[in-house]
Amino acid sequence: MEQYINNAVEQFKALLNEQLKRVENMEKGAVPKDYSNCEKITIGIIGGDGIGPIIVDQAKELIAFLLKEEVESGRVVFNVIDGLTIENRERVGKAIPDDVLAEIKKCDVLLKGPTTTPKGGTMESANVAMRRELDLYANVRPVCVPDKNIDWIFYRENTEGEYVLGSRGVELPEKLAVDFKVTTNCGTRRIARAAFEYARQNGKNNVAIVTKANIMKKTDGKFTEICHEVASDYPEITAEDWYIDIMTANLVNEDIRHNFQVFVLPNLYGDIITDEAAQIQGGVGTAGSANIGDTYAMFEAIHGSAPRMIEQGIGEYANPSSIFKATEMLLRHIGFTDKADKLSKAMSICCDSEKKVVVTGNTDGATCKEFADYLMQTIKNI
Repeated sequence: MEQYINNAVEQFKALLNEQLKRVENMEKGAVPKDYSNCEKITIGIIGGDGIGPIIVDQAKELIAFLLKEEVESGRVVFNVIDGLTIENRERVGKAIPDDVLAEIKKCDVLLKGPTTTPKGGTMESANVAMRRELDLYANVRPVCVPDKNIDWIFYRENTEGEYVLGSRGVELPEKLAVDFKVTTNCGTRRIARAAFEYARQNGKNNVAIVTKANIMKKTDGKFTEICHEVASDYPEITAEDWYIDIMTANLVNEDIRHNFQVFVLPNLYGDIITDEAAQIQGGVGTAGSANIGDTYAMFEAIHGSAPRMIEQGIGEYANPSSIFKATEMLLRHIGFTDKADKLSKAMSICCDSEKKVVVTGNTDGATCKEFADYLMQTIKNI
């Protein structure tokens, strides 16, 4: 057992040195990309696993429809990237195969379908690997339910916490296992800055800092402390501390949940609570997600690859609403706000008011393509 302990100590030392190098890279900083000055914008299209290729194909058609002139002129181009499938990743033993990563880095932004992460073993999540490789530090997830007076946006730190080393813990056989959580000053400061900047630019006056700092005193304590340091630069915005357990209750408390506006959270808490928020909106199939860095950005549905739908032969009946919401976020990110507004309005008509074509996720509803066609026809009439 002593040898196992010594090996664990050496492994931990190597991980600390690796994370210090990551901090050094973050401290160098990067200039955010200005898409208004880009002569050409390359959108990477990644199908992923399960229902991913089905819904992403329709999202690509939607973008091509909305940006018809830009595509025809060559200002917007698509790079369809194959190979980010569970079969290919397991075959080469990498979360992102080298040739796939090379294609990804040729793009400015990515539209990505869900990818499957194997349970157990050492295969890292493709999403976690992509966030690290592209430094996509801000996971941004909006949730809006107007009839319940809900208008929330979540800023989840995307490259640290339990996820950065989640597949690289240590185990003493038949005794115990230990995983690691990482919180850095630079990583926390930039996600906090992103959240407060959004609040300022969008007329919000409240940011909820959500942690478990009473228990995770070093990591969550640091996160809370740095968020308040950043908050001091935004005196017009109230920064409130909340613990993750009570915040999960607050989101279903109809008496107070309308008071919340912007949330900033460490990685794991943000992952969990945004699924809860999406469920309040109508399910995880209704929510889109942005993963934003200074150089790259990736947009995706927040749900999984739904392998059961594929096994049952009903994949074409998958609900594309989540990837369409992500498409709206992608359009805003690259500067096509008017197109994004049209898509948002059409989604509201198709999903909330008219509901002429309804996707149920089964054969009693419309197919993904039928809904996409309905959506595009609605956009034409706006």
